[in-house]
Amino acid sequence: MQSQCAIDHLVVAAATLDAGAEYVRATLGVEPEVGGTHERMGTHNRLLKLGEALYLEVIAIDPSAAPLSRARWFGLDRLAPDDPPQLLTWVVRTHDIDGSVARSGVVLGPVETMTRGNLSWRITVPAEGSLPSDGVMPSLIQWNVEQHPADRLRDSGCSLVRLEARHVAADRIEQALRAIDFAGPVTVNAAALGQPASLIAIIETAAGYRTLCSVRN
Repeated sequence: MQSQCAIDHLVVAAATLDAGAEYVRATLGVEPEVGGTHERMGTHNRLLKLGEALYLEVIAIDPSAAPLSRARWFGLDRLAPDDPPQLLTWVVRTHDIDGSVARSGVVLGPVETMTRGNLSWRITVPAEGSLPSDGVMPSLIQWNVEQHPADRLRDSGCSLVRLEARHVAADRIEQALRAIDFAGPVTVNAAALGQPASLIAIIETAAGYRTLCSVRN
């Protein structure tokens, strides 16, 4: 029986797209491909295939975008110019986003329709642009296209081995993931009181295993 939900993509955020791409290149030894722009959010991205229907997104504020009257997604408005690139959060794919949101039992934000070029999808975006559970609880996405975006990317020679997360509310996050019928190489462990939330992605590359990490204050 196929699981209702699966990892769709990892999100690396940076103050600039060039800085984010350089972080991925230096860490994984491969160059992310050019993506595109998200006009509603004033952002742009680059992409790297990590497996079947799975990819890495490098995202940053687009300096050429028009001013917005709303907060950007993934907490990007909170990034300072000198903040280092980091693994910010992850996104889970579902075939029934409204049902998954309802079953999760946590606040993920409204479901919004987004586009980039000829791609269309629905995704949870908190109105204030925050990250659910400091980025440890994933956003949910439902693609409205026949071909997954990862299928359009060239083989990077990289694949996700597993994602490790820590959060003080690990039990609540695990319960939410079970409620949406999520299955994947993800472990959520409890963080000590006062310890920041964290994400670590272990990725197999041509040069061996490498890690992408979060930077939490």
